[in-house]
Amino acid sequence: MTTATPAPEAQQPSTPTPLPMPGDGDWLEWVATRGEQQLALVRELVDGLKADPPTEALEVLRVWNEAQVALSNAASVGSLFAEVHPDASVRERAEGVAQEVQKLDTDLGLDTDLYAVLAGIDGSGLDRDAARVLERTLRDFRRSGVDRDEATRERLRALSEKAILLSQEFSKNIREDVRSITVTPDRLEGMPQDWVDAHPVGADGLVTVTTDYPDVVPFRTFARDAEARRAITSEFLTIGWPANDRVLQDLFAVRREHASLLGYDTWADYDAEIKMIGKGSAIGEFVDRITELSTDSAERDKGVLLERMRQDVPDATDIDGADVFYYAELVRKEQLAVDAQLVRTYFPFEQVRQGLLDVTGRLFGLEWTPVTAGEAGTWHADVATYDVSSGGQRIGRIHLDLHPREGKYKHAAQFDLVRGVTDTQLAEGVLVCNFNRGLMEHDEVVTLFHEFGHLVHHVVAGRQRWVRFSGVATEWDFVEAPSQMLEEWAWDASVLATFARNAEGDTIPADLVDAMRRADDFGKGYQARTQMFYAALSYDFHTRETDDLTARLRELMGRYSVFPYLEGTHMHCAFGHLDGYSSAYYTYMWSLVIAKDMFSAFDKDDLFDPEVAGAYRDKVLAQGGRRDAADLVEDFLGRPYTFDAYAAWLAE
Repeated sequence: MTTATPAPEAQQPSTPTPLPMPGDGDWLEWVATRGEQQLALVRELVDGLKADPPTEALEVLRVWNEAQVALSNAASVGSLFAEVHPDASVRERAEGVAQEVQKLDTDLGLDTDLYAVLAGIDGSGLDRDAARVLERTLRDFRRSGVDRDEATRERLRALSEKAILLSQEFSKNIREDVRSITVTPDRLEGMPQDWVDAHPVGADGLVTVTTDYPDVVPFRTFARDAEARRAITSEFLTIGWPANDRVLQDLFAVRREHASLLGYDTWADYDAEIKMIGKGSAIGEFVDRITELSTDSAERDKGVLLERMRQDVPDATDIDGADVFYYAELVRKEQLAVDAQLVRTYFPFEQVRQGLLDVTGRLFGLEWTPVTAGEAGTWHADVATYDVSSGGQRIGRIHLDLHPREGKYKHAAQFDLVRGVTDTQLAEGVLVCNFNRGLMEHDEVVTLFHEFGHLVHHVVAGRQRWVRFSGVATEWDFVEAPSQMLEEWAWDASVLATFARNAEGDTIPADLVDAMRRADDFGKGYQARTQMFYAALSYDFHTRETDDLTARLRELMGRYSVFPYLEGTHMHCAFGHLDGYSSAYYTYMWSLVIAKDMFSAFDKDDLFDPEVAGAYRDKVLAQGGRRDAADLVEDFLGRPYTFDAYAAWLAE
């Protein structure tokens, strides 16, 4: 196993062990007990803090930290297992835990007696980290409305409880609404043979294509049947409709009222206050700036797509979401000499997973040791578990749940299982994706690297005294930057050569990787415009009220995307980021700007340079939330971040 210089040890815990899980045992009981015990501990600690507060400021914060650790533990169980457990009854119980966590968290934030204890301590003697904990804690209380009158606090409490129920309903509607089309075998022309082999003809003589990613992404990319592509695209862009249209309207209304009661003009103003961007209006300005920067490139590359489409459809006047992926693939194959079906032969899933571990181990000085299913006690046979070590000492554990199944979360994300706290508990994270078990598209490889970046961040930053700084605890519009930067390693020929091999054992050729990079540059302008459409949608829905979300979506798409609306679709109903990111989907592009700047510090001829990689690991990742993101980046780069690297990349 290849590793780099070990990460420096800071107050290395010696006693914490991984969280015991039941494996083949009673998950319903385990989830309920884990949630109830942790919530009971929170209440016990808070009651003691209010009844007999310590005289020392540091001791008050220590007890509060213990309460926050327990609350985090309960929250992790609720949020993770509501999305991944194969048993619907366990998912439902986990949702109940999440509701209880939200209720208690809201109650704590509105508890005037608890606030008085924390606001009354003298923080003048605290060190930098403890002072930051106190400052951020008091800020959280004020943002929760603790200083409002009793009637307002009660209304805020009711809104918070309603919001978690709506969020869960929104997610459940997406998770459970798997749609499909059926086609005759002759309509699979263009599809990779391994995909065809995995989709046998049914008794009715038809093949089923679902809206799950391993089906819909290859089909939209390779299927030559335009009508079938349009049919599955329409189904994919209508997941969650019409149920989630109502849910979103209710959720937006709750957020509007919540912000108003706290004195903010819009939810975006409230939400942006604690992010790098600082204020809601800056989101719109950022969206317009990126739109302007990317327009020339977007229009140029869209023109190339349309010209290629006209070879098949001579009277075509525009190209929409049912055809973009297909013709982009043809352009890359015919004009840029990159055949995605050839490329994917170098990326068998098992090789990619091991290659990812080897690459990140070498880059960050980590070792990944497989843990048997029996020892890990995980929730499904698909889950692969690894202990994470640095310098020979275990610092965390990860669980990779990477294949689709019924009732499972449909996208790709990292979930906390345990947030690491020095001398108390080991950091554990879960990567949840939906890849097939055979050959992967290179885009999927990039996605895997991206999401794994969150997992690395969670573990490397998991040795913290204060739980609020543990893991991915930076401002929310920075959290994607480290993961976006890790994508660069999935595009480097020398890196890919370490694991990308076809069935004959041939390593992916460097000239093919170079062509892939050139082909990836194609379309980045219109992809940026599409991202700005999503960001505008996220921002607009939280700053203005509209009776018809689809109509407003259509207007915004016309303004920001270079591709037209696909008739009869309602993509907002499955746009999961409208829940978790709310008005802040701009985060992805904001983070990309920073990621491009951070990557400029690396030597592109030696991406494993231990000095640069070590500095990045220690100054950015390992810090967690101990400092503001802008300060972390400036410490690493030796200067404030700029738009320069991003603008240069976009202009290439």
